[in-house]
Amino acid sequence: MSVALQLGIIVGYLLLALAVGLVAYRMTDRTSSGEMLGDRFGSKRLRGLIAGISLLYLFPYVMLQQVGAGTALQSLTEGAIPYAAGAGLITAFMILYVVVAGMRGIAWTDTLQGAFMLVTTWVATIWVLSAVGGPGAATEAVASTAATADFLSLGSDYYTPQWMLSTAITIGFGVAMFPQVNQRFFAAGSKTVLKRSFALWPILCVLLFVPSFMLGAWAAGLEVAVPEGENVLPAVLAAYTPTWFAALVIAGAMAAMMSSSDSMLLSGSSYFTRDLYRPFVDRSISERREDFLARSGVVIFASTAFVASLVTPGTLFELGDAAFSGFAQLALPVLVALYWRRTTRTGITAGILLSQAFYLGNLFLEPIVAALEFMTIVPILGELIPLLIGLLTLVLRGTYMGWTAGIVGMGVGLLVTVAVSLVTTPAADERRAIYFERLGAD
Repeated sequence: MSVALQLGIIVGYLLLALAVGLVAYRMTDRTSSGEMLGDRFGSKRLRGLIAGISLLYLFPYVMLQQVGAGTALQSLTEGAIPYAAGAGLITAFMILYVVVAGMRGIAWTDTLQGAFMLVTTWVATIWVLSAVGGPGAATEAVASTAATADFLSLGSDYYTPQWMLSTAITIGFGVAMFPQVNQRFFAAGSKTVLKRSFALWPILCVLLFVPSFMLGAWAAGLEVAVPEGENVLPAVLAAYTPTWFAALVIAGAMAAMMSSSDSMLLSGSSYFTRDLYRPFVDRSISERREDFLARSGVVIFASTAFVASLVTPGTLFELGDAAFSGFAQLALPVLVALYWRRTTRTGITAGILLSQAFYLGNLFLEPIVAALEFMTIVPILGELIPLLIGLLTLVLRGTYMGWTAGIVGMGVGLLVTVAVSLVTTPAADERRAIYFERLGAD
């Protein structure tokens, strides 16, 4: 599972981020994927659509960090720090970083926080493995019981191969469409910086996540008791390391959470001001007012996510899956636009809209059906509602021969983008040369 996830992340990154980075380098004054595609296809609406979708999936991602921090602190302190206080603490730090530090400051804090987590996670892995007799003994413990033996294969009674591959692929392509990841490439000032980023990112990603994933898998064989809905890592550390060291590792994990979330919030603020407010509300907005709106937006967005994490947090997996799979719906239409000259504005717009409609329909099927059932009181619509509900539940089934709605939605986006581009002609104001002729359009 860990290997599949890592491969998915790296493949998605290499396919998409490489093209985004190169185009970003050619368009040196752009700061977002929406801006990049809006210029290529001559469409303010496409730019706003991508910004709106990105902000939509930023919400569960920020919630994921808040819920993770709240449950980790509560577990580590055995309830001395309640869930709400832990989630509120990380929210306050995220807001403080973004509002006070800005992009340069966040780049530095991200570097230091990432390095801190990298070191503490590897030390924790070595510590736990030393206590249990090494990686061979830990793996044998997983294989020794019928309940966990299937964890070592691709597929089991718990997770089918289709589910595992779906998860790995959607995570990989979802990461590649993260606003803060792409914004790092837009900020690169030279080819040297871009090359260095391409080389280091997948290596650091593997080094950072593999030990955490493996500790989680080994924990099943070591029979570490993990309360329902709680994090695995604090339980493993509490069982095999002193409290002070466990606290240090959790601090590293929370530092990494903050480094992701503050970058997300910063990117979200620029998406809001540059891709939505400026083009659709006030093109002549001053830089000072734009800065005020961006900082205010960060406070409101993070605070709203915090409140939502207190009311209906869902599980960590559900929140993460919603965010990663949602971003992944953007990946293939954007990838086609970056590599295929024949892509048209109508094609990419249709691909993005239909894949999002398909995925969101699956994600929110129950409330949609409930809303339709309520509308049966309307005389004219009443007779049509059962037919409409039957059609929706036939199409939106959650899984398709074991494959998740996230990966099927990606396929819908790819097919629609290609098919509609083939039957439509480029609009007069599309600027294909921006991508395919080096600096030609500028």
